[in-house]
Amino acid sequence: MFDKRLIREGRPVRRYLLLTIGTGIVIALLAVAQAWFFSRIVAGVFLEGATLRIVWNPLLLILVIIVLRSVFQWLAEISIHEAASSIKASLRKRLMSHIVSLGPIYAHGERTGELITTAVDGIESLEEYFTKYLPQLILAAGIPLLILGFVFPLDWKSGLILLLTGPLIPIFMMLIGKLAEKKSLAQWQSLSWMSAHFLDVLQGMTTLKVFGRAKDQTRVIARVSDSFRIATLNVLRIAFLSALVLELLATMSTALVAVSIGLRLVYGTLSFSVGLFLLLLAPEFYTPLRTLGLNFHAGLSGVNAGIRIFEILDLPLMENHDSDKTIPEKNSSLNDSDDLHITFQQVSLTYEQGETPALQGINLSLLSGERIALVGPSGAGKSSVAQLLLRFIEPSDGKILVNGKYLETISLDHWRQQIAYVPQNPYLFSGSIAENILIGKPSATNEELIRAAQQSYAHQFIMKLPDGYQTLLGEGGTRLSGGQAQRLAIARAFLKDAPLLILDEMTSSLDSESEHEIQQALQGLLQGKTALIIAHRLTTVRQADRIIVMEQGQIREQGNHEELMAKRGLYSRMVAEYRGEAL
Repeated sequence: MFDKRLIREGRPVRRYLLLTIGTGIVIALLAVAQAWFFSRIVAGVFLEGATLRIVWNPLLLILVIIVLRSVFQWLAEISIHEAASSIKASLRKRLMSHIVSLGPIYAHGERTGELITTAVDGIESLEEYFTKYLPQLILAAGIPLLILGFVFPLDWKSGLILLLTGPLIPIFMMLIGKLAEKKSLAQWQSLSWMSAHFLDVLQGMTTLKVFGRAKDQTRVIARVSDSFRIATLNVLRIAFLSALVLELLATMSTALVAVSIGLRLVYGTLSFSVGLFLLLLAPEFYTPLRTLGLNFHAGLSGVNAGIRIFEILDLPLMENHDSDKTIPEKNSSLNDSDDLHITFQQVSLTYEQGETPALQGINLSLLSGERIALVGPSGAGKSSVAQLLLRFIEPSDGKILVNGKYLETISLDHWRQQIAYVPQNPYLFSGSIAENILIGKPSATNEELIRAAQQSYAHQFIMKLPDGYQTLLGEGGTRLSGGQAQRLAIARAFLKDAPLLILDEMTSSLDSESEHEIQQALQGLLQGKTALIIAHRLTTVRQADRIIVMEQGQIREQGNHEELMAKRGLYSRMVAEYRGEAL
């Protein structure tokens, strides 16, 4: 079980890995020296009548050797754990960075709990692979050969027994490992499923309580937990079986060496000190192989976790053909809305192979300083247009141009600095209100923060909270109403002061009073900006410079409110349906 990709992860810390392997070899050499001095002392005392004064120095040497073995063992532990910690930190950073780079489209398509398990437990399980399995794999190949180098010159028969019986342990380990691999993978998948399901239950607790299904989910969790318990016990059963087989093989092989040495001692063809020395070396020969077998399952768990980690890391990111390019300026500064002109040319989008296209042949121009409203029934493709502009996904066909240059040639970070996005359900993080607003501009001063809150009509309700701007919010901003959360999201947009605004159905779930306050805040936010407004409530789009009507991923109509009403097409039917609520 030698995973090449995991091995490559160890290259940056190879000095720690080499130090661990080097100390392991030194420990083996010290064990050989200890066995040699011990066999000489025993032979001298029992056969030659040596006194304590004669063997005192060799005894002190044995004590020194024992202390040195302990020191080198400590050094090996420190070194390998330092290497494992560095590898885990690096891999976790890359994994999280890659998931973030893949964007919300990927994250929404995966179970959050499974991703969390991979990023946390999966990375942690690699520690045993690097601290126990990988170094032992190399030592199990090197130390037995080292010991054979001392055995063969003294007694080729014992050396031959060791040489023939030693490979039996890794052979049986691999045979059992084939069975354990499937069980271990099933255990890892069961753990991921259990974590994902438990997180789903926690996030949907309100819905489960309202519909009286909380107890049902408790039983489901118990069933999933029991499945994980069974998978774990299956792995442990194989681990105990393999440990029994490996110990039995090592014990029988050592006994075979002992019988061979004993017979030759009886017949006088082998000296006592050499025989005892060889007998003491026999366990040292098998110990690395036995330890490798015991750590095989720890390494297997790490490999299974690594498979899932590298599956995520192998997912392709959006290409940046020239990541150094910035947006070409047309007139003056980039923050001037006169310098932003976006064009869609025959853009099509399909999220998954074989699915119905979300967008088909979209041709659209968003002029500098223009306010465009996207309307249409659910599933028309409005949010897909926003996803493309945010570069959360690339078009399946066609091109998007910014000031005459392809959007894909502009640095992702630079492009997103030009966008302020206010979604339908803005996410508020666990932390203070000030920290949540400062996401729009982390370097903003306190005066800028307060001004943004005032412009978004959030300052008044914030000051009524117990700690004002330092009031702590729960995960998802559970202490705030939908309208208050929207105003904080608008405050972020005010603080960022980006030239392009994307407003995604902001008022679709608000009451009329909250909607009125949000509309007032938006009037200030939209001043001098280029804006794409996605809306269901048609009151939010009447003031747009141009209204784009979409259906089934295509643009059906476009024009201002009066022009579209005169056509008596899809837009006029939508207005008629909403007239009682919006007009």
